[in-house]
Amino acid sequence: MGLDEQAMPFIDQANIACGFHAGDANVMQRTLALAKQHKVEIGAHPAYPDLQGFGRRSLQCSAPEIINLIHYQVAALEGMARCQGLSLSYIKPHGALYNDMMSNPAVWQAVLQAVARYHQPLKLMILATADAARYQADAAAVGVSLLFEAFADRRYTDEGKLTPRSQAGAVLHGDAVIQQVQQLLQQGSVTTQSGTILPLQADTLCVHGDNVAAIQQLHHIRACITACQP
Repeated sequence: MGLDEQAMPFIDQANIACGFHAGDANVMQRTLALAKQHKVEIGAHPAYPDLQGFGRRSLQCSAPEIINLIHYQVAALEGMARCQGLSLSYIKPHGALYNDMMSNPAVWQAVLQAVARYHQPLKLMILATADAARYQADAAAVGVSLLFEAFADRRYTDEGKLTPRSQAGAVLHGDAVIQQVQQLLQQGSVTTQSGTILPLQADTLCVHGDNVAAIQQLHHIRACITACQP
């Protein structure tokens, strides 16, 4: 449902839904073809099986269920990618699975095991937090490499988590997005909902392409990143 054709030229990595919260075989094929056309790195974007809730509702899944649902989705996207001569680079859980991974140690360990047990090495993308060293140690113990991610359009809590979408001001718009991107690029920090300056070391920046305003922001964000590159 997003403006993928307009967004793809401006991004370096594409998180591609694998059918459980969005997408289907046809959407996945078209999205992979777009990524190939624009030489964009591919990541699998698995979620809880929740089409009706767009994967934003937590499900009480056991560790084996989480491992299996991740393997099922990643394998589907990987197979379709290989049919186009492409390969996956990383996994980024979506929505509630992503949030649960960052707040529930049992879910975190299940996701780690899913990535570690996959038949080929893939990086795991997680939220950049002040507690990055602990996550690095956990991942290194099972041989998983991490990518730390910051968000362009989400307000942070003082604890370094994303403000729940149910709260006012959780999603940033307009100039606030560009200001947060510039602060991340230039100062390595964000300003939380209380006004606290929170240091964040991120490898990648999450952006969206699901509306016209988001595409306009992508233009500005790409310009900001280009200006900061040596």
